[in-house]
This record gives sequence, C-alpha cells and structure tokens, in this order.
Amino acid sequence: MTLPREHARMLEMAFGTFSRHWANQLVARLRVSVTATVTEVKMCSYDEYVASLPTTTAVVLCTVDPGRRTGLVQFPLDAALVWIDHMLGGPGTPGAVPERELTEIEQLLMAELLRRVLGDLNYSFAGITALDAVFRQIQYTPQFVQAAEASTPVIAAHLVLRVENQDVPVSVMLPAEGLIAAMRDGDHVDLRTAEEVAEEKAQRRRLEEAVQQVPVDVAVRFGPITVHPRQVVALRPGDVLPLHHPATRPLDVVVGDRVLAQAAPGAQGSRLAGMVVHVKEN
Repeated sequence: MTLPREHARMLEMAFGTFSRHWANQLVARLRVSVTATVTEVKMCSYDEYVASLPTTTAVVLCTVDPGRRTGLVQFPLDAALVWIDHMLGGPGTPGAVPERELTEIEQLLMAELLRRVLGDLNYSFAGITALDAVFRQIQYTPQFVQAAEASTPVIAAHLVLRVENQDVPVSVMLPAEGLIAAMRDGDHVDLRTAEEVAEEKAQRRRLEEAVQQVPVDVAVRFGPITVHPRQVVALRPGDVLPLHHPATRPLDVVVGDRVLAQAAPGAQGSRLAGMVVHVKEN
C-alpha cells in the first residue's frame, strides 16, 4: 500500500501540526520541556499497524467522522504514569511507578488531556477533512481492540515526543478510506506552506521588475506584403513596391514579431516619429 506523494505530503503536514500541538498540551500541563517529531506516515493494513505496537500499551479509541469509524491514539503506559505524576505535582521520575493499568482517577485525568489532544487532531486535519474525533475509552491490549478488519487500509503515523530527556514513541491510526477520498476531492488544493507561497510571490515580483528594466527594440512599420523570390532578387534602385497599406491606416508598432499598437506617422523636430493612436489589448 503506497500513498501518492502529494497525499503523503498533506498527511505529513497535518501530523506535523498535530504533534506540535500535542507537545504544547503537555508543556502546559506537565510544566516541562516537550518537543515532537514525526518519524513516519504510511498507509498499511490495520493488522500490520497493530503488529507494530507493544503487547501492552495505552490505546485510546475515538470515533472518527465521516462514517463514525474508529481511530486510535497509542502511547506507552509508563509514559502516561509519568505524565499523571507531573499533573499531580510529583517529580515525574521515569520508572518510579511500576507499569500498570490506570486507576479510575488517573483515567479521568488522562481523558481530560486526551479530549484536548483530539481537538488538536481535528484542527490539524481541518484542511483535509472534518475528522470530528471524539474520545471513547482507553484500553491496554492492542491485539484485542477490534477497531477495523485485519485487511482494512489505515493511515498510521509514528511520532516521538521528547519529554525532558525521555523519548516517548507514540502513534496515531486513522481509517484510510475517508481521508483518501477527501484528499482526492481536494487534489486542486495548494499544498505549499505560507512561506513557500510568499517566496514565490516575491520571486515573481522581482522577475517582473527585472523584465521591465530590459531594453527592447521597437519598430514602427507598414503591414508586410508577400512577393516572389524572383521579385526580391530583381530589385533595383528606383523600383516601386506597392505596400497595399491604405494612407489612412496607422502603422504597426512592433516588438519582435508582435504588434502591440498602431501609430500615425509624424515628426518630432528633424526626426520621424509615430504617435500612438491605439493600443491592442492582451
């Protein structure tokens, strides 16, 4: 299963935005340094995604529109226990609390955080589709979570949250069908960042300014006529060429081979000149 390059880029941008927002949520609640990076975004089967997860881990089930399908957000249980310790005012020492399932109170704390995280997921994907991800529950054994059929295509993103000096691998699984359909419908959407768009505009402006400074040859001429080669070869001083150009018709103002305007013949001082009487529209 391979994503088209344009779709992969859209997803990487969305997950990149989401990872930064997740890091900000943790900074606000844990009061420690948190950064985030996206390590992989791919399309695979649901079975392949589940096989990549630890046997025991925190798995957040959420309902995802369109179609009310199920998405997953996964993170290590030991990391969740450290986060909760921070939120309760503790030192958040990794390994201080043995890995175990969350208590009811701990689940309530994590659920409040995860609802905000899912809100950031919805925001990050708003440019692709309306996810409307809604928190449902936390489970601990991915192999027993029946979020989709084994062969169902899904979008799997693997991220790393660096909480203080600890790397925390996390992942997100979203049903591929709705996302792929939304991206196909929006293939005309500009995938560039705001910085890339601004840079292109600046380059175009510089190019236009540079072109306006380039000197060009302008000619004022009669309309061309067609003659046989033998007539050209036989030309002699005194020969008269009929131009078929009415005396009342203006002359052509030409740059290269393109007629840009018409001008009436005249003079400026001792030199011939043409007074523009009409400019052609582009």
